Amino acid sequence: MQKRIHSREFKLEVVRKLASGEKRPAQISREYGLADSVISRWRKEYQEKGENAFDKKNTEEATTQEQKIAELERFCGQLALENQILKKTLQSMGSRNVMS
Repeated sequence: MQKRIHSREFKLEVVRKLASGEKRPAQISREYGLADSVISRWRKEYQEKGENAFDKKNTEEATTQEQKIAELERFCGQLALENQILKKTLQSMGSRNVMS
């Protein structure tokens, strides 16, 4: 079975009809050919996030990406510090060998 992609507006229209009592889940399922599990998932997301539901870039995803970026920046900083230490060590070892 091919996965269908529904627009944010369509999903909101469906869950608004459910929330207002205009339609029941079984009616929505028959009319739009949607599985009960899909309707339940959409309804749950709408209950949790309200009108912000079904945004393409959820705040959770944005937070996760920001955390990954911060982690990578810390890692790059650590590597830069280690490189400086190694360079200084190599320079001091080189100057000792020249003096010997």
